[in-house]
Amino acid sequence: MVISCTNDSSRIDNNIVNNGILADDENIVTCASSEDLPARDGSPPETTTDIPHMQLGGFEQIPQVIEELFRRVYSIPGIENRESAILGWRALWLTEEVNIVVPEALIRDREFGHIHDDASLHIFLEPTRSNQAVSACWAIFHPFAVQNLPEWNGFVMLYTPQSIEELNVTFQLIVEAFNYVTGQNLVATDYY
Repeated sequence: MVISCTNDSSRIDNNIVNNGILADDENIVTCASSEDLPARDGSPPETTTDIPHMQLGGFEQIPQVIEELFRRVYSIPGIENRESAILGWRALWLTEEVNIVVPEALIRDREFGHIHDDASLHIFLEPTRSNQAVSACWAIFHPFAVQNLPEWNGFVMLYTPQSIEELNVTFQLIVEAFNYVTGQNLVATDYY
């Protein structure tokens, strides 16, 4: 994986050359879609390259979209709204009733993801799916994944959804992450 950074070492400009993402001379990212994951419109927001890994500007926080994100996520049976082990964000915490089939896809304890204050979120996806999400510009690899630390394989940040249409794709990826960690086969549209 190659990442082209700006002169500011605290940012990733997301001009990644990986799995079909190509940046031209004007720093425009071309996103590729997979069979069931459309390319995200527009350029992805910049992010920090260090910890905490966060999204930097270039997006709006649309209250009704963020409210719907939280409603959907915490309506999934087996996901509890708790404080994250990381900076007090909102954890995607698996209840005791849910089996964990991929324990390496947990941040800490039973937390498999967390939502930031701006509604971007970190989550573990199945590694092939994480590559597809990055290629289609829905996500960026977390710095630990970029460093090829094996226990962080598939760990990405999904960008803040800018519309209900974007939320539908983001939520699909969240449900896929839940299914990956738990071995379940939930369908995202059942929670709209």
